[in-house]
Amino acid sequence: MRFFLHYLHSRRLILCSFAAALLAFPLIFFLYGLPKQALLYPSALAALIGLCAFTADFLKFRRRHAQLARLLNFQEGMTLELPAPADALEADYQALLQLLEAREAERQTQQDRRYQDMCDYYTTWAHQIKTPIAAMRLNLKNEDSPLSRRLLSDLMRVERYAEMVMAYLRVESPSTDYLLRRLCIDDAVKRAVRPFAGEFIARRLKLNYEETGLSAVSDEKWLVFVLEQILSNALKYTPEGGIHIYRSAPNTLTIQDTGIGIAPEDLPRVFEKGYTGLNGRSDLKASGIGLYLSKKALTKLGHAISAESEPGRGTAIHIDFTQRDVRE
Repeated sequence: MRFFLHYLHSRRLILCSFAAALLAFPLIFFLYGLPKQALLYPSALAALIGLCAFTADFLKFRRRHAQLARLLNFQEGMTLELPAPADALEADYQALLQLLEAREAERQTQQDRRYQDMCDYYTTWAHQIKTPIAAMRLNLKNEDSPLSRRLLSDLMRVERYAEMVMAYLRVESPSTDYLLRRLCIDDAVKRAVRPFAGEFIARRLKLNYEETGLSAVSDEKWLVFVLEQILSNALKYTPEGGIHIYRSAPNTLTIQDTGIGIAPEDLPRVFEKGYTGLNGRSDLKASGIGLYLSKKALTKLGHAISAESEPGRGTAIHIDFTQRDVRE
C-alpha cells in the first residue's frame, strides 16, 4: 500500500490532468446541449484507455523499482547494471552516478596505495629496529647483574612493541598471511612463556603450568603472539603471586593471574581498540592495543576469547579453540 501511494504521488500531475480531462466531457456536452446518452461512450472509452495506460505504467514502475532494489546488494559496478533510462533526465542521473562511482573508485585506489605505503614503511622500521635490539641483547647477556637483567627486561618490552606494530598492520590488512595447521597448544604455550622466564625470576612470581593436551587448527605465529600479549598483560598487573595456565574446559585454555584485577565497568570493553580502563590510566603504560589485536587475530583464526575478573583477586583470560568459521 505504501509503495502504491508513493507511485500515485510520483504521478500526481498526470493523474490530475487525466481527471480534469474526464470532467471536461460533461462540461462540454452541457454547454453545447448535446444528449446525455452520447456522453457515456466517450467517457467510458477514455476511462478504459486511461486505466490500461495507468496499469501498464504502474507495472513498469514496479519492475524498475524491483531492479533498483536488487542493486542495493551490489557495491562494485552497480551503475553498470542499472535499467535502461526511460528518458533524457534519467539518463543524466545515471551518467552522474557513473561519474561519482569512477571518482570513488579512484579515491579508494589512492587510499589503498597510501595505506600500503604506510604499512611498508612501518614494516621496514620494525624489521630494522630488531637489529640493534639483538645486538644490545647479546651485549647484556654477557654480563649477569641486576642492572643487566632489568635492561634485558626493558629491551624485551621494546621488542614486543615493535612486534605489536607489525601485528597491527597485518591484522588490519585485507590480505592474510595465516598458515593454518593442527598445532599442539602446549608447544605454543611453552614458546610464549620462554621469553618471560627472566621476568618471572626477577619479580619472584610463580608460574603454575599444567599440561593441557589441547590441539587445534590454528596459525602458530599468531597464536604465540596472542599468548605473549596475554602473558605480558598478566605480568604487568600482577605485583605478587603468580600465573596459572591450565585447561578449564574441553577446548578452552585459561591464563589466570593473581593481579589487581579489572574493574567491573571496564571488563566489557577490555577488547576494544585503544581502551585502557582504570588500570591503564593509573600506570600510564597501557596502549589498549594488545587485547584488541588478540581478539581480532583469534576471531580470524576461528577461535574465541573472553575475560573474567574480580578486583583485587586477579583476571582469567579464556581462549576457546572450538573451531568456527575463519573470518575474512
